[in-house]
Amino acid sequence: MARLLRTPQSQKDFEEIWDFIADDNPNAADSLLRLLDETASLLARAPGLGRKRPEILPEVRSFPVGNYVLYYFPIADGIQLLRVLHGARDINTDYFS
Repeated sequence: MARLLRTPQSQKDFEEIWDFIADDNPNAADSLLRLLDETASLLARAPGLGRKRPEILPEVRSFPVGNYVLYYFPIADGIQLLRVLHGARDINTDYFS
């Protein structure tokens, strides 16, 4: 079974995304988080699906989900989810320190 490890920051990202969207529509927030979680589980089973992002950090990959992007490290038996950020953000290494 593939492992999905979440960093504390990625968990915080999930919470902040839910809070932001739930202000207008709690059902939409629930649906988006479910989709993000399902996609992260898929990536844990097939880590190579994401795009390599060496400009951020070696070994980091990303995968878009709607307006958001999952950033993760492949590990031996899954992935470590690093961040979940809005796709419009100008991403740099500061988001991963």
